[in-house]
Amino acid sequence: MDRIDRSILRELQEDGRLTNLELAQRIGLSASACLRRVRQLEEDGVIQGYRAVIDPAAVGRGFEVLVSIEVRRDRETVEAFEEALRDIPDVIEAHRLFGSPGCLLRIAVADLAAYERLWIERLTSLTGVTEVNSQIIMKRIKEPRGLPVER
Repeated sequence: MDRIDRSILRELQEDGRLTNLELAQRIGLSASACLRRVRQLEEDGVIQGYRAVIDPAAVGRGFEVLVSIEVRRDRETVEAFEEALRDIPDVIEAHRLFGSPGCLLRIAVADLAAYERLWIERLTSLTGVTEVNSQIIMKRIKEPRGLPVER
């Protein structure tokens, strides 16, 4: 990956809706050369997709919680737990960690009552769960803005 590819990545992370012509002008390439590079970055899996960033409150999910979960650490239990997480739409991020806690989730729901229902009905009943700890997000200080791409 060269300087031009990194410039393409920086620009697209900032605004994924740029037209190819706008992107080409910003990085100083012809439109056809720019399109070839973007397609190659997509084919190589460097660019994994394009998404809209949505205001959680606008879609009734303004209450966010970080949840640490301990799970029994045998392969079968961990695999069943991870598979079950994929079926819970309120879990918007899930990370398996080294050490303790074993798993960190980011959950987005409407309010405290909705989180309590999720906690009681789903989280505590997942295969292998031995402990669930919740941290309610008071304020998001820094929004996810993509990865730093060196020049």
